[in-house]
Amino acid sequence: MATHGNRRTPGGVTELVPDPARARGWTLLVDGVPQSYVDLADPEHLEFPYVALIARSLRAWARTAVPGSVLHLGGGALTVPRLAARWWPAAAQTVVEIDRELVDLVLREIPPAQPVEIVVGDARQTVETTPDARYDVIVADVFNGAATPPHLGTVEYARELRRVLRPGGLLVMNVTDVPPMAATRIQVATVAAAFAEVGLLGEVPVLRGRRAGNVIVLAGSVPVVRTGRGERLLREGELVVFSSGTRPRTDANP
Repeated sequence: MATHGNRRTPGGVTELVPDPARARGWTLLVDGVPQSYVDLADPEHLEFPYVALIARSLRAWARTAVPGSVLHLGGGALTVPRLAARWWPAAAQTVVEIDRELVDLVLREIPPAQPVEIVVGDARQTVETTPDARYDVIVADVFNGAATPPHLGTVEYARELRRVLRPGGLLVMNVTDVPPMAATRIQVATVAAAFAEVGLLGEVPVLRGRRAGNVIVLAGSVPVVRTGRGERLLREGELVVFSSGTRPRTDANP
């Protein structure tokens, strides 16, 4: 079974399936693979563990700041934008999603309760045309199959993300990987080449390369995230050890 959170290329069969256990719960499937879950009655109900990690990261950062603007790269069923709207109703939110059919389905069947700007297009192209210091928070959750598209995993792109992030802001990036976590080590080294402060949040068995799963790369003003049993937030020396000897990915060597 594919890891929750994977997004396929546009053109797959996209459907919304009601949750029999929750009256207003919906699962977004693409080619039969779960992509997103949303409870329209309770945006804080998060079915996918990696989304809960994202939510805790955002909540931890917001202990000392309230975001005025949030950029979501990858839309899905708009799970995180709905949650952010619950927590920070005054925040302006922009969602970039490349799959127009997916966007049309979500907006038609389960539209968000509060307005969200939707941009149908490529994440990198959108970021590159964004003014400096535009967003307080960036949530990146874009996949092609089970991997981040190569052009969204380079130092040059990470520098663009840093450029559009305001001082004191937070980048939250979902990464899915399999043992021995080679892709995650490259992604950490790549982000660290653009940001002075980086963290890696996830379940210990995944971080140690014992099983496949999702981890969250944090950059910018990385907060102290409260971890649950069996979870770790790697920072500074631990993170250096984690990615030791790994070269960042560049546009010239994707």
